[in-house]
Amino acid sequence: MTLDEGRRVRLAEDLAIGEAVAGEPGAVVGFLSLGAGAEGTVERVDGELPESTEVREYQRLKALFEDYGHTMPAASRERLEAEIAALEPAWAAYRERGRRVTVRVRLDSGFVLDGLHQDVLTPL
Repeated sequence: MTLDEGRRVRLAEDLAIGEAVAGEPGAVVGFLSLGAGAEGTVERVDGELPESTEVREYQRLKALFEDYGHTMPAASRERLEAEIAALEPAWAAYRERGRRVTVRVRLDSGFVLDGLHQDVLTPL
């Protein structure tokens, strides 16, 4: 899904925002929750969360292996394969998570959610 500024969206799930404190410092009396179905407007799209250093290194080494691995001496190729294998868990986690975009949404109730992941929103 592509989110653009000005697009109407709806929360796809309940969001627990934080604790409500009253009276004595630290006396928790409840928590704030926004229910699924709350609607609002996208004010800003922050873009994709940055890739980690390990993910970028995996991509670089994998491209190097695919382009030049067949021309490398056996020892160099094996070392490169070992480095790629060591970075595969970070790559797998990144692919599982997908490319997430964060947004700022002003709900019709007046609440503003900033840094919200796009996967908790559905377009209207």
